[in-house]
Amino acid sequence: MAYEFERKQRIAVLGGGPGGYEAALAGAQLGADVTLVERSGVGGSAVITDVVPSKSLIATAEATNSLAEAADLGVQFFSRGETGKPVRPEIAVNLAAVNKRLMGLARQQSEDMRAELVRAGVRIVTGEGRLDGSSAIIVSTSRDSGTDFDRVEADTIVVAVGARPRVLPSAVPDGERILTWTQLYDLQTVPSHLIVVGSGVTGAEFASAYTALGSKVTLISSRDQVLPGEDADAAHVIENVFKRNGMQVLSKSRAESVVRTEDGVVATLTDGRTIEGSHCLMAVGSVPNTSGIGLEEAGVQVTTSGNIRVNRVARTSIPNIYAAGDCSDSLPLASVASMQGRTAVFHAMGDAVNPIELRNVSSNIFTQPEIATVGWSQKQIEEGIAQGDIYKLPLKSNPRAKMLGIRDGFVKLFARTGSGTVIGGVIVAPRASELIFPLALAVEQRLTVDQVARAFTVYPSLSGSITDAARAMHIVL
Repeated sequence: MAYEFERKQRIAVLGGGPGGYEAALAGAQLGADVTLVERSGVGGSAVITDVVPSKSLIATAEATNSLAEAADLGVQFFSRGETGKPVRPEIAVNLAAVNKRLMGLARQQSEDMRAELVRAGVRIVTGEGRLDGSSAIIVSTSRDSGTDFDRVEADTIVVAVGARPRVLPSAVPDGERILTWTQLYDLQTVPSHLIVVGSGVTGAEFASAYTALGSKVTLISSRDQVLPGEDADAAHVIENVFKRNGMQVLSKSRAESVVRTEDGVVATLTDGRTIEGSHCLMAVGSVPNTSGIGLEEAGVQVTTSGNIRVNRVARTSIPNIYAAGDCSDSLPLASVASMQGRTAVFHAMGDAVNPIELRNVSSNIFTQPEIATVGWSQKQIEEGIAQGDIYKLPLKSNPRAKMLGIRDGFVKLFARTGSGTVIGGVIVAPRASELIFPLALAVEQRLTVDQVARAFTVYPSLSGSITDAARAMHIVL
């Protein structure tokens, strides 16, 4: 008697960043036959050259700042000079050691992720991949004998190829003086004068970090203020902190070109001004890695910028092809990429799935202090796109903030007019990335300000400012 066994669903994932990694794990968890194709290492650029090393560098910068500001808390560092009198030591940063450490952390994280996939039963193929229609991926692998090709058949394909730094023809990175954010980690010493072109999230984060590490920093911003598009109050706080710490911020300025000199760089602005520095970081956005991977031939629609169009379950214009992460036209956040990867596979395999609601996504800018946001923005409320009330509580009124010597920051809540439902918020504070979670939970679960206010927070704590702000927005029934 012949038995017919149902074949496992075959899932091929192109790209091993946060989106591809989570898609592969989800597929293995649901019993699919999963193959992951990755050219540079599991974790992709997010782990190897972007998020993990950059946030590790920022953590070092935070530690440097903490030492520098310890005197405000009554902690003083002294050594004995030759005469026996106390001498205040300088804070020195060994950038070569810092970069060695953070790149080691990135490699370890990549190896840990790879091991997790192997334990889950995912087949990992190393090489350059491209779609072969809508049902297969062709992988080219360079070997001593030449190039080998491997064909991965699939019922479902998840494209998670990420993005790379945008390069301007007038400021081509050389990896030594003119740099993208992926090339900073080869530096052996702290730049004496770092010019940062671009005041978006990446530019602001690195400008903040290198100022703390001891560089003179000039930030070239084409807009009225740094962090255009972010909460105006938050951007104002950060720009004031930048200037107070000695950073030169050139607002309403645009770099026309950056060229290397014998011992540094020269940035020329469109108005003719020139800025000389030792190094230049180009932080002018990113480009999706979608060209030449067979998307057009497979019928997958992309935007004019090359990003893959996806719906709320990460599905593309081709029913069995999904896309996750920075290569898609969704928010370029690692957390969103991970959610897209899981959602794509759950949807493809018929599991229960909640379509992604970008309005509920919390995000963070790792400047010092950090800026965390979730939900509707104040600008949208003021423009009438959302109906809400706004309450802002300065962090300096918080007792824990006073104890820690925190001078800058605030908690801002947005609540639906009438019902008091929390629809968004902004936190500017050290570790705002941790403090935003209660607000993200409130937005996701549609809690009211009264419900948030009834939660007990530790006294004293920075999180107490969240319940204080919610209490101030009490809805009288």
